[in-house]
Amino acid sequence: MTRERLALGRLGERLAREEIRKLGYKEVARNYRCPLGEVDLIARDRDTLVFIEIKTRSGGPRGYAKEAVDRRKQRQLSKAALYYMKEHGVADERARFDVVAVSFRGGEPEIELIRNAFDLAC
Repeated sequence: MTRERLALGRLGERLAREEIRKLGYKEVARNYRCPLGEVDLIARDRDTLVFIEIKTRSGGPRGYAKEAVDRRKQRQLSKAALYYMKEHGVADERARFDVVAVSFRGGEPEIELIRNAFDLAC
């Protein structure tokens, strides 16, 4: 991965974190890694544990970033989320998957939060 793409990804993650904070989410963990995969961000939205995938893209057609969370990625996120919930003793809590799509076109970021973007996929 090039330095430019890494920097774009870091910027997108920072903007996504700021956006969810503004919306009242409370950050729980960043870049959670386990043997089954990684979750970009884990947060609480009131009584719900939220596993968040952040996709950042520059240019391209609108919606491209959110469409990058394909079925394979959904399965990987689901497995990592279940692992997290078991590991942290929160398997009985309400949970959901959100996607934050950050797109840069014309220099200004467009940030879109897709709540409940997909169901548990195993």
